[in-house]
Amino acid sequence: MTILRDVIRADILEITSYPIPDATGFIKLDAMENPYALPWPLPDQLSKRLAQVALNRYPIPHPRSLLDKLKFSLQIPADCDVLLGNGSDELINMIATACSKSGAKILAPAPGFVMYSMSAKLAHVEFVGVPLNVDLTLNMVAMLKAITAYQPAVVYLAYPNNPTGTLFNNADIERIIRAANRSLVVIDEAYQLFAQSTWMSRISEFDNVVVMRTVSKSGLAGIRLGYLVGLPSWINEFDKVRPPYNINVLTQTTLDFMLDHLDVLEAQAAKSRKERSRLAEAIGELSGAHVFPSAANFLLVRVLDATAVFDALIGERILIKNVSKMHPLLAECLRITVGMPDENTQLLATLRKTLH
Repeated sequence: MTILRDVIRADILEITSYPIPDATGFIKLDAMENPYALPWPLPDQLSKRLAQVALNRYPIPHPRSLLDKLKFSLQIPADCDVLLGNGSDELINMIATACSKSGAKILAPAPGFVMYSMSAKLAHVEFVGVPLNVDLTLNMVAMLKAITAYQPAVVYLAYPNNPTGTLFNNADIERIIRAANRSLVVIDEAYQLFAQSTWMSRISEFDNVVVMRTVSKSGLAGIRLGYLVGLPSWINEFDKVRPPYNINVLTQTTLDFMLDHLDVLEAQAAKSRKERSRLAEAIGELSGAHVFPSAANFLLVRVLDATAVFDALIGERILIKNVSKMHPLLAECLRITVGMPDENTQLLATLRKTLH
């Protein structure tokens, strides 16, 4: 239709929407979700809470009691504020929108989370991807040179990184924070429960650092909630581009309920960490497979033919992520989410038949 080209931005016409495959009937190991459901009687207790929600009313934009409870439960520094987002995706878009001054740039190690670059594109901000080393660690020489050359408005550091699983060195991160003293450094801790390492307590040491997290990986992907923590000066500005009622009442109520049961999510994460170790050891013993170190709830695995292995797993109704075309450093790589023990055992059985 000619009218489309008259109305829609040319760069939007050239891209595709974010691909989400139909996982019906599959063992789903492609999206870094927590595979464990809430144990009984929590679903029944939660349903009773949700039944009391006033669906006819708009949600409270700044639910003070919930934010205070979140800060207390997750040990967020008292001098920091919290901004809630509809998943971390919305927070990333808010940051890009608020920082989209003429000539602004957003910088991140590459390969990294695709939404960093996508949000930049949608906000008409240049994205600079700085390649990692071949072992997927930070290339500090390249990072520091890029910060000096581009003077980015925002630097993203995923801790650990997606899709590599790498937990970047703390001393390197601090060097980047100090070098990027005219930039906002966003430390993305989406996988913090699996890494068991955080920068949350150190936010107040720097005037250019915020920490971003999501509950999606810890077992609540369905409620779509992310949160950004930082000094009030930063949070106040990002709040200005937040949609007025972005966190719905069902999500707010579920979060309030689950903050009383964080021990359940932490116990499930411990199971995933144990299974991650089992999977990494078993896959590493297979012919032609190289498992990269991971501090997340997934493994990045390089094989001789990623497409052949991916197709073999699809044939057994096991869905993983073929990332081999995303970046040259990911050639012949697959990203495998850690599932429940029986799911991981089925995965291994297929890999053993395929990689021989």
